Amino acid sequence: MNPSLPMMAWANSNETTQIHPKSHHLIHLSFYWGRNTCFLFPNWPGNSKGMYGLGLIFVFFLAILVEFFSNLKLVKPGSNRAAAVFFQAGIQAVRAGFAYMVMLAVMSYNGGVFIAAILGHAVGYVVFGSPIFKKDMD
Repeated sequence: MNPSLPMMAWANSNETTQIHPKSHHLIHLSFYWGRNTCFLFPNWPGNSKGMYGLGLIFVFFLAILVEFFSNLKLVKPGSNRAAAVFFQAGIQAVRAGFAYMVMLAVMSYNGGVFIAAILGHAVGYVVFGSPIFKKDMD
């Protein structure tokens, strides 16, 4: 923990937060369930219930996109191997970028964001990764 940052302890709670002196943003060190949070972008979603809900929906669909790109198979047999490798590397880079964005959102330690990410990954797996919707199911 950085000793130069001021500490605040909440009454009747084991939760400790840090306030950065220049930004005045709360940095939570454990999961919390409030909607007053900041994730992915500065001052977003802010204090608005609607923007918080939009943020949860954004994280949910971002997690679904991660699962979509994880199960995307666009290279056909007989394709140019070098082109196929570079194309798959590009797809992997996009997938990793989205996965890191989901991870950074979850690192806000907001319980709602965590649940939105988990549900998004689960829905994405069911739709894109599980054999339920595949034609060649045995």
